Amino acid sequence: MTAPTTEQPFTAAAIAAPLGTLASAFDVRLLGECASTNSELIDAPPADDGRIPVVVADRQTAGRGRRGRLWQSWPGGSLTFSALWRFQPGAPVPAGLSLVAGLAVVRALEKLGVEGLQLKWPNDVLVHGDKLAGILVELLPGRARTPAAVVGIGLNLRLPAGTSIPDQPGVTDLAAHLAELPDRSALLASLLAELHALFETYAAAGFPALRGAWQQRNAFADLPVRVSGEGRELDGICAGVDEDGALLIRSDDGLVRILSGEVSLRVRQ
Repeated sequence: MTAPTTEQPFTAAAIAAPLGTLASAFDVRLLGECASTNSELIDAPPADDGRIPVVVADRQTAGRGRRGRLWQSWPGGSLTFSALWRFQPGAPVPAGLSLVAGLAVVRALEKLGVEGLQLKWPNDVLVHGDKLAGILVELLPGRARTPAAVVGIGLNLRLPAGTSIPDQPGVTDLAAHLAELPDRSALLASLLAELHALFETYAAAGFPALRGAWQQRNAFADLPVRVSGEGRELDGICAGVDEDGALLIRSDDGLVRILSGEVSLRVRQ
């Protein structure tokens, strides 16, 4: 089923115009369809010419989320893109990248007037508890001296009527929270600008510089939660994240750090 849309197709000029001088920082490739924008950059990473490679697709046929889940997208009804971020040679493996990317998405949407935005550790953007966007960060293999990561973002703009997504009962779209959807090219430009700003901060000062802003938008702050994954379950109070981006759970056994990305977080009833 195809979502109804009156959106104009992406064009390089329409993306570059709102970015202004920042447009030269990105190398944007526009695709009508691909299996996965993350895979496009992981399977054949472009040579480093000083710019940030970005792949945008109208439709993904095999988009991926965490834990092997399918990320669905619809032409004109979704915004799906990936960006390849390289860090200084010899730098430690980046931590907390999905949290930084989520914060960038929230900041861009807050500027549009979207209310009730929240962040769910480690990679979901919510509105009043319903999922609006997802993030998938994958480190590039074989880049020991120059850490590099592909950051993929999928944002629901206007879901087809009657859409049901398995394992995700609470899903929403941007059209439900704005009187008028922004032009997709302008929205992409805004997201790229926020990502650029926050990743610059991250590169200079690490996740501690952004931890407070993430904590302010933590969907489960001080709530009783259950974390499940890797063959175990843990009940406790969500105490936010630490300076490495690890989830903190205050349990009967004390404060526990959750590092694995293979974790499911639900508010405990």
